[in-house]
Amino acid sequence: MAAVPTKTSLADIYPEDAVESQTTRWNHLISTFKSTYGKAPDFISRSPGRVNIIGEHIDYSLYEVLPMAVTADVLLAVSIHPQEPGPSTISLTNINPQKFESKQFDIPDTGDVHIDASALEWTNYFKSGLVGATDLLRKKRKDFKQSVGMDILADGTVPSGGGLSSSAAFVCASALAVMKANGEHDVDKKALVELAIVSERAVGVNSGGMDQSASVFPLQGQALYVSFVPQLSARNVSFPQLSSPLVFVIAQSFVAADKHTTGPVCYNLRVVECTLAALVLAKIFGLSPLKSDAGPLGYSLRGFHDTYIAKHASITDNSKTSKEDFQSQLHDLVGKVDAYLPQEEGYTRQQMSEILGIPIPQLEKDFMTKFPVRAERFKLRQRALHVFSEAIRVLRFMDLLSSPPATTPEATETLLKDLGALLNETQDSCRDVYECSCPELDELCTLARKAGAYGSRLTGAGWGGCSVHLVPEGKVDAVKEAWRTEYYMKHFPHMSEEKWKEAVVVSKPGSGSCVFEVKGESV
Repeated sequence: MAAVPTKTSLADIYPEDAVESQTTRWNHLISTFKSTYGKAPDFISRSPGRVNIIGEHIDYSLYEVLPMAVTADVLLAVSIHPQEPGPSTISLTNINPQKFESKQFDIPDTGDVHIDASALEWTNYFKSGLVGATDLLRKKRKDFKQSVGMDILADGTVPSGGGLSSSAAFVCASALAVMKANGEHDVDKKALVELAIVSERAVGVNSGGMDQSASVFPLQGQALYVSFVPQLSARNVSFPQLSSPLVFVIAQSFVAADKHTTGPVCYNLRVVECTLAALVLAKIFGLSPLKSDAGPLGYSLRGFHDTYIAKHASITDNSKTSKEDFQSQLHDLVGKVDAYLPQEEGYTRQQMSEILGIPIPQLEKDFMTKFPVRAERFKLRQRALHVFSEAIRVLRFMDLLSSPPATTPEATETLLKDLGALLNETQDSCRDVYECSCPELDELCTLARKAGAYGSRLTGAGWGGCSVHLVPEGKVDAVKEAWRTEYYMKHFPHMSEEKWKEAVVVSKPGSGSCVFEVKGESV
C-alpha cells in the first residue's frame, strides 16, 4: 500500500525555485487562519493541479494517459473540532472571500450530507470530498457514522476553468482532509483517487480518473502513466536523459472552460457519444450484450475493444498483451470504425435506437439523464476515431520516453521533434475530430510552433482553458514573447503584470497530494 505522505518541509513538496514564494504563501495562509478562527490549524491538506502531456479525452474510455502534476495546487488549512454527540459543524472560508463566499453547514448525526449539484457553489467540491471520505471510512470502520466538525481555510492557485483540473485538486484535498481529521494517518493513494473520482461525479462532472490520479500519485520530477484496466493503477515515469532538458510551457487561453455549465453540449456529451459508440460497435460486431465496466456510464470503448479481441483473437486478458500487439489492435479498430460507422453527420436517437434495439425513452433514461446532454445528432464515428488514434499516440510517446539516453545534441533534437510531432497530431485530432478545441487555443498553438515549439496542443477538457507546449530550452523566451505580443496584447490589451505571470508557466513535473503537519506559527 502506498500511503499519501506527511511532509514537514516545503522543499519536499515544491521545486527549489518555488520554495521561497510558497513559504510566503503558506505563512500567509496560517496567519489568516489564526485571525479568522482564533487558533492555528492542526494540519494542511494539499493536492496539485495537473497538465496532461498526452492522452486527451480517453481516460473515460479506459485508455492509458500520461499526465504530470504542476506546482499550482489547492491548500486546505484544517482545525479539528472535539468529537461531540449531535450534529458536527463545518466552517469553510477562502483566502479570497470576495470571490468565494464563506459557508457553514452541519453534518447531521446520520452523517449524510446533501449536495445540490445544480447550485454552482465552490463549497460543493468540499462536500463531495466529504461524502466520498465518509463512505470510505464507513467501509473501513464498522462503527463510523459521521465526520467530526472542522474549521477550514482554503487557498487555491489552480485557476478555475483553466484546464489544469482545479475541481479534482479541490476534491482530492477535501477528501484527504476529512480522512486525516477523522484519525486516518495512512491514507492509501489508490483508495483516495477512487473515492475522488466517484465524488466529483456527485457535482455533475462526468470525470474519467486521470485528473484525480495526477493530483495524488506523482513523485517530483516524474510524469505518471495511468492505466484503468484491469483496475486503476499508476506508475511514475522518468524522462530520458537528454543533452538539453525537456521543457513544458503551459499557456492559458483565458477562455474559461466550465465543465459544469457547458457539459450538456461539450464534456458530458462526449462521454455519452463514446459510450454509445462502444454499444453500437458491439452490436454491429455481434458482441451484445456488452459487459459493463468502469466507464462513467457503465460501458466504454476499451470494453468494446477487449471484448472484440476476446472473440476474434481468443485473448481473455488483453491487459497482458504486448504494447506492439496492442497498437496493432488499435490500428485495426480505426479501420473498423472507418468502415462500419460511416455517418460523418452523426447518428440520431432514432437510428441508434434501431441499431441497439432499445426504445428512445430507455436510451435517454440509461445514457442521457445522469449527466444531461443537448444534441440531435451524436458523432459516434469521429469520437471513436479520436479515442483509438489517441490511444496509439500515447503508446508511441511512451516508446520514445523509454528510448536510450540521447546524449548528443543531434539525438536529443530528433527525440524532441518526434515527441512534439505526437503532441501536434493530438491537437489536430482534438480540433478536427473530437471538436474540443476553440479558436483561441488554436491560435496559441500556431504561434508557439512558429516561434520554435516542437509540439503544441490543448490540455484538459478543451473548449478553452490551457495549452501545453514542448519547447526547446533556448526558445522559451521567443515563444513567450510571441504570445505576449500576438495573443495576449491583442485579446487582453489592459492585462496586468500579475495576470501575465498567471498566463504562462514554465513547468517541471511536481509532486502529488500530501498532508503537512503545522508546528508553530509558520512553516
